[in-house]
Amino acid sequence: MIATDMPPELPEQQRIVITGIGLTAPNGNGLPAFREGLLAGRSGVRPYEIRYVGKTLAGVCDFETGKYQSRKDLRRGTRAGSVGVYSAHEAIGDSGIDWPTVDPARVGVFLGVTEHGNVETENEIFELKGYDYDTSFWSHHHNPRTVANNPAGEVALNLGIVGPHYTIGAACAAGNAGLIQGVQMLRLDECDIALAGGVSESIHTFGIFAGFRSQGALAEHADAARASRPFDLHRNGIVVAEGGCVFVLERLSDARRRRARIYGEVAGYAMNTDATDFVLPNAQRQAECMQLALRRAGLVPAQVDIVSTHATGTVSGDAQECIALRTVFGASDRTHFNNTKSFIGHSMGAAGALELAGNLGSFDDGVCHATINVDELDPECQLPGPGLVLNQPREIGPANVVLNNSFGMLGINSAVIVKRYVG
Repeated sequence: MIATDMPPELPEQQRIVITGIGLTAPNGNGLPAFREGLLAGRSGVRPYEIRYVGKTLAGVCDFETGKYQSRKDLRRGTRAGSVGVYSAHEAIGDSGIDWPTVDPARVGVFLGVTEHGNVETENEIFELKGYDYDTSFWSHHHNPRTVANNPAGEVALNLGIVGPHYTIGAACAAGNAGLIQGVQMLRLDECDIALAGGVSESIHTFGIFAGFRSQGALAEHADAARASRPFDLHRNGIVVAEGGCVFVLERLSDARRRRARIYGEVAGYAMNTDATDFVLPNAQRQAECMQLALRRAGLVPAQVDIVSTHATGTVSGDAQECIALRTVFGASDRTHFNNTKSFIGHSMGAAGALELAGNLGSFDDGVCHATINVDELDPECQLPGPGLVLNQPREIGPANVVLNNSFGMLGINSAVIVKRYVG
């Protein structure tokens, strides 16, 4: 039985490390390009148009869909599946694992999603309209495309993985949740390699744009690159984005045995629930989530170098998270805070994984990437210590600990802590 509050020092076979990263983001494919884009201040948000909603803005990925999939696979599958397949292959390649020698029964696939099946159902109904809604023309591919495990299942099918696979529906905390599930399954000896993270195809469903617009929470700006602006006094909502990030997770003992490059060690994590509202966040519960992750990691707030914030650009959401951050880090004089959504928008189920990946480079270069598009900081979003890194990256010296926040609707909260691995 694994203790709820794990000690900071575990045996090597219980210590889980990141040995590969594969991703596609609106401002770059692969971690080097993504990190370079973050340090250069390059936005991935662009003008976008979708049926019924019309012209809007979105974070759009551009990756080679045919690199790892046949035309038949692409025709039968989904955009979320393609994002997952691409990211998983890139992660495996990045890890240096000799894949042909891997036992496929000892590999697990755990991908977080915010929502799945909306795109395929909307498309099917749209096409059906041309046949006067005659359901005999309904695609026989609809069911496999829309089942909840589809994104992880497409990865497993493509790679011949016969170990456990499933998606984790955790709203916008899903990217963190996928990684957490991978860590847990490795510790339980259910697999030896975990492909874990999150994926999103959200920009391909008009419903998510219409829904946020009806709530007054869809960002608008004359300059697409400046639309996503968490913490700015004049922020006006979310920029919807797609994307994906898959981590290769291994036990430290296995990674050391094959002399793998280690990006970092998962030191702690936590998930909890607000249980107060469908949409409105609860700062107290968010603070408790971060505090629990810190206790499990055996760390105090002042040991955290960078907090990757969840902030989406909504007025209430950003302000509530800042209350939680002040509660936890109010006494820290060294913790820096940044935000990745200001570059790429909100990639929903992929957000937590992408945002964590974008900050791991700080272990090597000692730089905290910025939050861009903050012309006038909202006084309610002031943060302690060095505070928010605004508009330009900041050299902070050797970074050892990153805490990554991801929160979602229905009050689901998550925090993941990764520390530099020193062998």
